[in-house]
Amino acid sequence: MFVPKIHAQEDRSPERDLLLQNPAKEIPPLKRDTPPIVPLGTDFQNSVLLLNNRFRVDSDVDEVTMVFFRDRGSAPVVLVRPDGSKIFIENDEEDPNVQWYETQTYDMISIKKPMPGPWQAVGQVLEGSKVMVIADIVLDAQPIPRNIYSGEIIKQTAVLKNNGKQVDFSPFRDVVSLTIDFVSNNNPNFENFGLGTRTIARFQDNGEGLDEIAGDGVFTGQFNLSIPSGEWRPTFGIRTPLYNREQINETVILHPNPIFINVKVDETNEAEHVIMIDTDSKHIKLDSLLLDGKVTHPNGDTDNVTMTETNDLVKVIKVKNTGFGIYRIKLTAFATTADGREVIINVPEHTFVTIAPPEPEPIPTLELEVNDTSKEPAQPISMTLPIDMWTATDTVSFIIAINLFIFVFGGIGIFLVLNKRKYPNDHIILRCKLACFTLLDKLKNLRKSKLKSDAVE
Repeated sequence: MFVPKIHAQEDRSPERDLLLQNPAKEIPPLKRDTPPIVPLGTDFQNSVLLLNNRFRVDSDVDEVTMVFFRDRGSAPVVLVRPDGSKIFIENDEEDPNVQWYETQTYDMISIKKPMPGPWQAVGQVLEGSKVMVIADIVLDAQPIPRNIYSGEIIKQTAVLKNNGKQVDFSPFRDVVSLTIDFVSNNNPNFENFGLGTRTIARFQDNGEGLDEIAGDGVFTGQFNLSIPSGEWRPTFGIRTPLYNREQINETVILHPNPIFINVKVDETNEAEHVIMIDTDSKHIKLDSLLLDGKVTHPNGDTDNVTMTETNDLVKVIKVKNTGFGIYRIKLTAFATTADGREVIINVPEHTFVTIAPPEPEPIPTLELEVNDTSKEPAQPISMTLPIDMWTATDTVSFIIAINLFIFVFGGIGIFLVLNKRKYPNDHIILRCKLACFTLLDKLKNLRKSKLKSDAVE
């Protein structure tokens, strides 16, 4: 039986976060309040083998974080202390010394100041399972090249280590989330100044994508470098349900895409469009460039493009002129960098547009009127030309009339509004209403007087 001494996990401090934003300062190593994990025995494997679901906790342990793998969908395990008392998942809310995270397949439990002695896990723990004692977990990954390129496809492999030993228990891959973030160095001389953090890759051990074998303990990440160029500091993130850990790598420089596309458009509709592909000679060797991709025509047809001839000449692709519209070029480049590194680079889609020439203006036609000479004398030949009844002068006059209408009636409206605000009890509109009412009363009285006089007569 191997007995690990485990101490509290270190946390990332605010001071360390501030240092990450200032690349001029050296980033100090993570500090520990207590010595690192001390293995007892010669073949310590960063885990305790379950013997009838029993394991032992040493008296010097300050905090232990364990993972129990169990049958899918089974109930969470129950921990039995050396004195016979039990710890249920409900204790997570009652006991501040217990943190518990459970899923369909595992329980992750962190206990501060655990009782020394033999413990037991009661539950449907997987046969051959281990109590994964998480001590000092890191991601041991290949170094990222100093110079990388926008659009580059990078495959990077890594292994997960716990206290220096590789974790080879495949179910553990479901416990951790492994990512690579690029943190901007905030260098004002680069395009990524002030852009913060970008997640560019997630490591997987599922046999999908670029990962070769599922569950072999080798995690694979495929970079997505479609981010602005500049100085970036790679940060490996290791996240578990109960704590997070970060590893800071050396600064890398992400250069703009080094593959250039220029197009000579055929405007005669009789020849071919010429596409020329060149490289940034400071970064990519032109004589190593290979190309694969396609050209999409305006009508939706596609031409596959493959160029495997290696020479130091600019690559030329001729595209048949099939009509007017948008042509799209999408290429993947395979090349060698100036420092001898083999790279695969996705070239940003390049488009160009061909426009149909304008139709010629209609030519005035001569209309000959020939009459029947047997009935009427011949009439002279007349020329009829199309006449545009609406002239430019009419357009100007129409615009002036509209503006004058808006000016006059708009001015009247503004005057009435201002007058009403200034004289709320004696404004012009009120006066007009009173005048109308007075006029109506006079007309009514006049009509009554007329009717009376007619009646008297």
